[in-house]
Amino acid sequence: MAIVLVYVDDLILTGDLTEEIQCTKENLSIRFQMKELGELKHFLGLEVEKTKDGIFLCQQKYAKDLLETYGMLECKPLSTPMEPNIKLRAGEGKDLEDPRMYRQLVGSLIYLTLTRPDLAYAVGVASREGCQVTGYCDADYAGDCDTRRSTTGYIFSLGSGAVSWCSKRQPTVSLSTTEAEYRAAAMAAQESTWLMQLLKDLHQPIEQVMLHCDNMSAVCVAENPMYHARTKHIEVHYHFLREKVLQGEIHMKLTPTEEQVADIFTKGLSTKKFEDLRAQLGILKKASMQEKTMLKGSDKEQHLECS
Repeated sequence: MAIVLVYVDDLILTGDLTEEIQCTKENLSIRFQMKELGELKHFLGLEVEKTKDGIFLCQQKYAKDLLETYGMLECKPLSTPMEPNIKLRAGEGKDLEDPRMYRQLVGSLIYLTLTRPDLAYAVGVASREGCQVTGYCDADYAGDCDTRRSTTGYIFSLGSGAVSWCSKRQPTVSLSTTEAEYRAAAMAAQESTWLMQLLKDLHQPIEQVMLHCDNMSAVCVAENPMYHARTKHIEVHYHFLREKVLQGEIHMKLTPTEEQVADIFTKGLSTKKFEDLRAQLGILKKASMQEKTMLKGSDKEQHLECS
């Protein structure tokens, strides 16, 4: 039997009989243009060494490239990946100047655990607080001149990248700014629930989503079930938000209007404010994208290539 491992246009052929491997190779060559690179030595950052004692995998070059990328080639090494007395807690320490670099490093270290399972716990601890979803919601009260309906806008970011957003007119007329903002937050809560379930399915569960709102009354309605004198007429399904807040799945945070990123989804803005909010969405000019430094993977040598 021959086994073919395929990654894009790179192939590894193996099996228990040389004849089967050769036959498979010839059959593939009939349909695809193939280039044979000999015995497997490197593949996707993994180094492969075959000896009389067995087949050994390592990522020495990959690890050295990481040290060089993050300026740690000259650092003093430790004998263990994590000291026994170190306990990391959320909220302690200083904020990172560039959280993206930290997340990039953790992701690279996770890949390193493919051949270094002894690093799995330390890397796992370092990655526990890396996956956070942050949302912003806003509403333009009675902005539609014909129907007097309000416009909902929200956006959710995972790390430094926007992953979900919406700009939509509300289905019914709101009687106050508070009601319009509360409806917008409820719509955002539905989206956050889906995002939490998606991350759970991807084995990256999160406990809570931070939802930023710039209306204090709307935040109070969401957090306090007794605060209902002027909102008791609101349709029941919008109180889905209140339930999620009470369950701890959503934390409503009052944010200044000038920092409300979702404002860009609800109305026309001045040039300066539009450009500022657009930058916060992660939208960059092409020249800026080219200047950004990206972690470059190590060159790899495959067993076979096809095109």
